[in-house]
Amino acid sequence: MTTSQAPADDTRPLDFRQTEALAPEHAHLDTLDVPGLVRAFTDDQLRAVQAAQAAAPALSRAVEAALPRLQRGGRLVYAGAGTSGRLGVLDATELTPTFSWPVERAVPLIAGGEKAIREAVEGAEDDAELGAADVRAAGVGPDDVVLCLAASGTTPYPRGAARQARALGALTVGLANNPGAPLLAEVDCPVLLDTGPEVISGSTRLKAGTAQKIALNTLSSALMVRLGKVYGNLMVDVRASNTKLEARALRLVQHGAGVDEPAARAALTAAGGQVKTAIVMLRRGVGADEAARLLDGVQGHARAALDGAGEVTG
Repeated sequence: MTTSQAPADDTRPLDFRQTEALAPEHAHLDTLDVPGLVRAFTDDQLRAVQAAQAAAPALSRAVEAALPRLQRGGRLVYAGAGTSGRLGVLDATELTPTFSWPVERAVPLIAGGEKAIREAVEGAEDDAELGAADVRAAGVGPDDVVLCLAASGTTPYPRGAARQARALGALTVGLANNPGAPLLAEVDCPVLLDTGPEVISGSTRLKAGTAQKIALNTLSSALMVRLGKVYGNLMVDVRASNTKLEARALRLVQHGAGVDEPAARAALTAAGGQVKTAIVMLRRGVGADEAARLLDGVQGHARAALDGAGEVTG
């Protein structure tokens, strides 16, 4: 069976795509002065926020469906082309320094490969089988969550990836900016981000891209919170890989444990730079090994370790 074969409705006219429509209110964009141009672009971004807010129920369903798979050790896999693909690469990349999410558990797939991050790769996004092949090459399986991204919702690459991922038993989430987009019918968790026509016609790097960035931020951040990567609203799994982040880690321990800088620094050193471990050490009055044991017993949830709660079920 060819899992990337497109459904028959691919032959219908594409005039349903509002992302390709003309915005009549901006017909004289090239005549505006600089302040007028800036207002046009910034004001139009409000539609991205509204689209993401309208998609909140769908995003919630996606988070709830994805969480058990990630708790079992599954991965977040992103599949997209062009701007959408680059946004997927960005979200995947930022999970590691922000939440210490393992690099191997955030897998970005972009049509055309790494070269496509900086330049267009001719024809790559039009190849559904390439999307399917990249999913197979990534070893996608039942515990994985595959985020398929396409502003138009018609791009063959992420659609091929979605169909192959479903065939392999993975959970599929689709983000598209057009009502009725085929991609939304081909995934387990469709997320419509209805942003309408762009200020510059067809340039979905504008508010369609902004809405996708908001949605990806929301989805992955909500998952990280539920996975115990945050205590209160502190990023207690931050990876302190530079001077700025080392200072942030120190402030997080001070705030989270209610101690002065010397105490925070000493605990952080004993904890090997692990903010969450240092906070539990200070709040529970235990050593680093015991703090780590307490955290392991509750799947890394600092609040549960501090409260002495039992096993966390999500």
